[in-house]
Amino acid sequence: MPEKNDIHDPEDSFRDHIATVDEEGKRSWIFPLKPFGKLYNLRTYFTWVYLIVFFTLPFIKYKGEPLFLINIPEMKFILFGAIFWPQDFFIFGLGMLVFIVFIALFTVVFGRLFCGWACPQTVFMEMIFRKIEYWIDGDANYQKALKNSPWNFNKIKKRSIKFLIFLSISYLISNTLFSYIIGVDEVAKMYINPFLINQGRFIGLFIFTGIFFFIFWWFREQACIIVCPYGRLQGVLLDKNSVVVAYDYVRGEERHKFKKNEIRIGGDCIDCNLCVKVCPTGIDIRNGTQLECTNCTACIDVCDDMMEKVGFEKGLIRYDSENGIKNKTKLKFTGRMKAYTAVLLVLFGVEVALLATRSDYDATILRAKGLLYQEQPNEEISNLFTMKLVNKTRKEIPVEVVVENIPARVQIVGKEIILKGEGVIESEFFIYLKKKDLIGRKTKLKIGIYSNGKKIKKVETNFLGPFTINK
Repeated sequence: MPEKNDIHDPEDSFRDHIATVDEEGKRSWIFPLKPFGKLYNLRTYFTWVYLIVFFTLPFIKYKGEPLFLINIPEMKFILFGAIFWPQDFFIFGLGMLVFIVFIALFTVVFGRLFCGWACPQTVFMEMIFRKIEYWIDGDANYQKALKNSPWNFNKIKKRSIKFLIFLSISYLISNTLFSYIIGVDEVAKMYINPFLINQGRFIGLFIFTGIFFFIFWWFREQACIIVCPYGRLQGVLLDKNSVVVAYDYVRGEERHKFKKNEIRIGGDCIDCNLCVKVCPTGIDIRNGTQLECTNCTACIDVCDDMMEKVGFEKGLIRYDSENGIKNKTKLKFTGRMKAYTAVLLVLFGVEVALLATRSDYDATILRAKGLLYQEQPNEEISNLFTMKLVNKTRKEIPVEVVVENIPARVQIVGKEIILKGEGVIESEFFIYLKKKDLIGRKTKLKIGIYSNGKKIKKVETNFLGPFTINK
């Protein structure tokens, strides 16, 4: 950020309040000019790809299951066809840690690039709802006039149309979000089955719709300024080598009004104020990096357009770092960046290893609580065990229990164990050992869980015997 002496406004009033709140503490509505330009067009193309992925991903299936599912109520997660259950939560925990480090590293280098180009709030607000608003209400001046005008037929018509469109899109977003949570098939069943059967789901759907509508109709940029912590984190993560949307104050100051055919005195900034008028959060980028800035690049486009019109070089506002502007230096891979990268690579490697070695089955075998060993005929001792099996695959499999390190006999309590696809089963079985094979009070057993002759899991447990056994 430029030093105080480098900034045109010596009062630094922007540091004392945010642009969306007036001196009396009331909401100050932002009516940004309709953006245009090369970067805005690129963001539009990216938005189309973004929306196609967002709205079609729930419909893509792999082997009968969604390709992507975050089913929190059932604690079932599917990422690119791989099913994860609560037993795999530590992998998710590490994955979240990797993501946080990645965000930190990315912000250190590229600032809030994610906010301007890929954040759902920015994409939907600026590239969908704001465009609809421009289409219905007109550009900034028309919007201001409409807001201050009395409630006549024209205002009621425009407000009603915008209300219905905003509400419909919010409802569509909520249905898509539900498709990511419970699956698109379950969402379809909600509309096929009677309302009372899915009353709870519909209530949740309406709540989400109300939240989205509230954000995009009224709350708007406040979500980025007040609610989202990312803007405040950048104060910790950014340094003078971070790439941000920045004003070249070295080239731009001192500001002056442009007059045709007049000898230019001072910097290239002609103080047209368009960079402020086009900003969706109402800031003046010439004051330096601020927490309200989402790096949407609207100020870059409008400034480049003005520079071209007056015959000056483009890039007065551009992607650059503080050192890049002040010292005309290129981006450097600093020690902090190297440290973040090293930590990220280690965490990423561990995450990949965990995913690669992750088993499709989980098994827990414990001695039945409250029971001691049982004396059996033929010099045998038996213990009752409980077993819990988790099948993370979609196939139903038969299960066989085998003691591998000591000669033993296994007797299943009840029917043959059949483990359903994506199922969990609890079963009980007896293990019989000869007294001569026992080693002390507790004998360690290595138990193999087999299916169709193939070992799917190995579990260790203890077999309890008499005190008198001692080998």
